Amino acid sequence: MTRGSQRERDRERAAARAGGKGKNADDGLTPEQRRERDGKALQEKAAKKAAQAAGASSGGGAGGKGAAKK
Repeated sequence: MTRGSQRERDRERAAARAGGKGKNADDGLTPEQRRERDGKALQEKAAKKAAQAAGASSGGGAGGKGAAKK
């Protein structure tokens, strides 16, 4: 069956392109540690976004998402 071997080759090529990235990567952490790490990263991201939003809204004048273009 040539189609079967083609699928296998495609899977191998896809795995090579991924380079070991993906959800199944073993980072040596327990699920609890992973949850804690991810939660911390999300909190930092949210704080950074809030700081940017606060800086943009207090900047006054033109610019930003809500500004109308003329």
